[in-house]
Amino acid sequence: MDKFQNTIMNISVIRGATTSNGNTKEDISSAVHELINELIVRNNLESSNILSITFTTTRDINACFPASVARKYNGLDKVAFLDCQQMYVPNDIEFCIRLMAQVNMPLRREADHPYLRGASKLRPDRC
Repeated sequence: MDKFQNTIMNISVIRGATTSNGNTKEDISSAVHELINELIVRNNLESSNILSITFTTTRDINACFPASVARKYNGLDKVAFLDCQQMYVPNDIEFCIRLMAQVNMPLRREADHPYLRGASKLRPDRC
């Protein structure tokens, strides 16, 4: 039974980011799993409340698609995913994976935006 069944829901957008330890499928998978887990736990989400997630990566990540990793994780096989390459900016954080998730959340709940690992300096106010 959905724990939000009798709650007024609102579509919210949650941002977040992390860094991978390198450009390997294992490193990227580890970073994506951690980021998705933090998104779910911090915002008390059920997989059925996640509508879509767009990932962007810096150009040094190309060993796998973050969306293909996330799709196989934590019951998210029905979520709409999209991967994009982040705009190149010199001296940007290396191996950075960003996400923007559209989710159903109770109307008055504040979103908790996870910024992890080396990406925490992107938004120190949201770590």
